[in-house]
Amino acid sequence: MNKQANIRSPAVAGSFYPEKENALSAMIQAYLDNCDTPTPANKPVALIVPHAGYIYSGAVAASAYSQLIPFQEQITRVVLLGPSHRVPLAGIATSSANAFQTPLGTIPLDTDTIEQLNHLPFVQCNDEAHYYEHSLEVQLPFLQKILSSFSLVPLVIGQTEDQLVSELLETIIHKKKGQDDNTLILISSDLSHYLDYERAKRCDHLTCKAIETLTAHHIHYEQACGLTGIAGMLLSAKKHQLQAKTLDLRNSGDTAGSKDRVVGYGAWAFFHK
Repeated sequence: MNKQANIRSPAVAGSFYPEKENALSAMIQAYLDNCDTPTPANKPVALIVPHAGYIYSGAVAASAYSQLIPFQEQITRVVLLGPSHRVPLAGIATSSANAFQTPLGTIPLDTDTIEQLNHLPFVQCNDEAHYYEHSLEVQLPFLQKILSSFSLVPLVIGQTEDQLVSELLETIIHKKKGQDDNTLILISSDLSHYLDYERAKRCDHLTCKAIETLTAHHIHYEQACGLTGIAGMLLSAKKHQLQAKTLDLRNSGDTAGSKDRVVGYGAWAFFHK
């Protein structure tokens, strides 16, 4: 954290993704150029996107972010939720920063929304949870590359209940079908970890079916590191009769690395029916 300017500095630039602006921009553009996911007719309400190093999950992430290209002027706020990997955490953590930074520039935080969320009993301001957390950071360059201008609500999820995440999302998701909105909900999660290739495919296929059918209780922690965010999203999606569409489903054995111990990656978009 750049405390003087109150900017959260990048923690995994140079490891999860390139630290040089030109190299990072070119890598993201290449993933988008090679993506053949059909363009949606309607703006997504939410996305589920993986958060591994770009050489592993960047192509899968691009299948989700390509859905935003036709709506790059319409989306002006992103509510980003990802699991805590570094800090033991109860509840959900906001940040006191005014902006988050990547090699592509700075993103202003929606401090008004964050202040409102801080009043929820299961939400707390905890900068330590954000300092080194990659699950949020790796999403930011893709967003910067695609969206014209947006503010960010970054939320790190610790030990909490699915229903509480859904409750938080209820302040954001539209109550009426087709109602115009400028907000995107972004859930950051990888899938199974360190299974062999065939077992991972079977496990991730079950997770995929649970997401497509909005059945949160069919997903367990060994199936997704961002389970709580996914489950909370599925509860809200079911309440608002959203439709989940699978965009990509692969693992590190398909993208980079061996097939002995792989990590699963999937991308989904949620739309009003």
